This record gives sequence, structure tokens and C-alpha cells, in this order.
Amino acid sequence: MDVNGEPWRRERQRHFSGLPAWGMPAAEHPDELVPADLFGGIDRDWAMGGADGAGVRVCVLDSGIDGGHPMVGPVERAWQVVAEDGRAPRVEECEPRDAAGHGTACAGIIRDIAPRVSISSVKVLGDGRSGSAAALIAGLAYAVEQGFDVINMSLSTARLEFRSRLAELCDRAYFRRTTLVVAAHNLPIESFPWSFSSVVSVASHAEPEPLRYYYNAAPPVEFCARGVRVPVASPGGGTTRNTGNSFAAPHIAGIAALILSKRPWLTPFQLKSVLYHCAANVSAQGDDHSGVLYTRTPQR
Repeated sequence: MDVNGEPWRRERQRHFSGLPAWGMPAAEHPDELVPADLFGGIDRDWAMGGADGAGVRVCVLDSGIDGGHPMVGPVERAWQVVAEDGRAPRVEECEPRDAAGHGTACAGIIRDIAPRVSISSVKVLGDGRSGSAAALIAGLAYAVEQGFDVINMSLSTARLEFRSRLAELCDRAYFRRTTLVVAAHNLPIESFPWSFSSVVSVASHAEPEPLRYYYNAAPPVEFCARGVRVPVASPGGGTTRNTGNSFAAPHIAGIAALILSKRPWLTPFQLKSVLYHCAANVSAQGDDHSGVLYTRTPQR
């Protein structure tokens, strides 16, 4: 089916800060039919067969990226959030560096899955892998304004006073066609933004296949990807094995980049639906011939 004329295939519309989606002039949205069979027969080959990430821009919002690490490859742009006493955090361009190694590990996973993806960095964590919620918000707001296709966030905050601002930014990204892939907290505590419905939330499974992931039929965590003893890039150009949801999220971010490389017109809503259809535990089962998809929640 030719979808060249469908609204989601076109160039992104210009958006204005603070303007809700329903506030756009009605004259700009003529009545258009949306095909009901767009996703008929969807599978992994339809979604990402032959894709390599080319044409997709991914931002790693983390501790920075070591641009010289051989597992990461070139870093397109790098910024850092600078905090000064008595002043609001600001974002400035910097060299691609990462003393902590956390962001480099995430970037290396994404590069391994989608080798031709364009990777940029926004450094919001300090060299000790910790940072402020204010820096996180400033960095996320800046990344959203840059119009990345995917933003990987292997971090969160438990500060309730920042919840509404983070939710606003995640919604803004969603409506601007930027998909946020966020790691769930490793501990059973309330934190944000992984628990928001506007993001793609990710936890870990222990299987070794990088492209194998599962849909979780009992959200708020939506997907489970490889996150146990994952070989990752480490500071100084080496490798190590790390475990945690932080390293599951970039697997989904890389897979999302593959899908967008082949199907660049997908909106975040549609991309999440494609991720669901391609999960290893989503299949047509049972004998009722209803065509309904059933899921089996993986054991974790």
C-alpha cells in the first residue's frame, strides 16, 4: 500500500513551545482517511529487515560519551549541562567525553545494534554517575528541542517535585515525534520518567541475544530486553560486563533506530505498536481462530 500521502509520512510540522496538540489551527488539518490495514502482516522483517540505523538520530542523555571509544564510533554532537550556584542550569557544547563510563556503555550498545545510526550526547550526570534533577530536566528539554528521533535515558529521579515538569517534557517529545526510551529503576521505588505512558519503558531479562526482547503484559514496565552481564564499552577503550536496566534500555533504543531507519514515518505511538508486534512473546496462539494476539509474560 502506498502511504506516501499519509499525514505521518510528511515532514514534521513546526511546533511552538507550550502549544498543546489540540491547539493547532483547524485549517491545517483537513479531513483525511487513515487506512485500517496499515499494520497488516507486520513482523520483524517488515519492521527492520535489512536496516542498519542509517538516517536516524539518537541522543544519549547520560554521563556523556567517550567519542574515541572503538565500540562507539563517531559522536555527531556533544553537549553538557553546566550548573552554577544561584543560576539556572545551562547547556553548552563540549568535547565528547565520559569519565564515568555509563553513557559510553549505553552508546556502545546502540551502535552495536544499529551501526550506521547517528549518536549524540547530552551530559547531565557528573563523573560519579550522579546528578541533579534540575540538570536532568535542562538536558532533556534541550534534547527535545533538537528534534532527535530517539532519546535514550538510562536514568531517573525520585524527586516528586519534578514529576510534573518531566511529564510535560515527555509529552512534548511524544507530540514532536521524538521517542523516549527510558530504563526502569533497578529498585522497587517510585521514580520518573520511566513510569509515564508517553515513554517506552524497559527492564531487563537474562538472555544473551541482543535483539530478543519481550512485551510485559503487566505494565508500567512495557518491555524487557537484555540487561544481565552485557558486554559494554568501558572507560579507556576497553570492555566490561554490566548488569541492570540501564543496559536494557539502549537495546530497545537501538532496535527502535533500526525500525525508524526502515520506516521513518512512524510516530512514537506507531513505533511502540510495532515494538509490541515484534516482541518475542507476542504471537497468535489458541484455537479460537479469532485473530486476537495473546501474550505470555516472561519469567524474570
